[in-house]
Amino acid sequence: AEKRGLLGHHKTHTGEKPYQCNDCGRFYSTSSALKSHVKTHTGEKNHKCLECGRTFAYLCSLTSHNRIHTGEKPHKCSDCDKCFSRKDTLVMHQRIHTGEKPNKCLECGKCFAHPSSLLIHTRSHAKERPHKCTKCEKSFHSESDLKKHQKVHSR
Repeated sequence: AEKRGLLGHHKTHTGEKPYQCNDCGRFYSTSSALKSHVKTHTGEKNHKCLECGRTFAYLCSLTSHNRIHTGEKPHKCSDCDKCFSRKDTLVMHQRIHTGEKPNKCLECGKCFAHPSSLLIHTRSHAKERPHKCTKCEKSFHSESDLKKHQKVHSR
C-alpha cells in the first residue's frame, strides 16, 4: 500500500494521468481521484449528517458541514485572530491583509480579491441583470444592489 501511494504521488510530478472518466473524458493521476470525480456524475452521496440529515458526496464535505452545528472554527488568521470554519474562507479573508487580488477581468483588466466579486463585475460588461425587483420592472447586477433599491419601496 505504501509503495502504491508513493507511485501515485510520483505521478503528480510527472504529470502522468492514465485514468480517464468514461462520462466526460477528463484524466486523473490516481484511480482514487477518478473514483472521487465520478461522484459528480452519479450524484452519489454516502455521507449523512446525523444532526440535520443532509447528505454529502465526500467525507471532508460532511466534516466541514458539521462545524455549522458544533460552531468549531479551527482556521485562525495570524494577522487579526479571526477564526473560520473552512480553510478556503480563511484564505479569502487573508487577502484583506495581503491586498492580493488574483481574480482578473479578461474584459477590462480590473482585479478582485474574491471570485464572486469578479462574477458580479463581469455582468456589467454583459449587461446581465439577474436580480429582479418584485415590486417594479428594475433589475440589478448584484443581490446587494437589489436590496439597496428595494428600500425605496418600503418608505
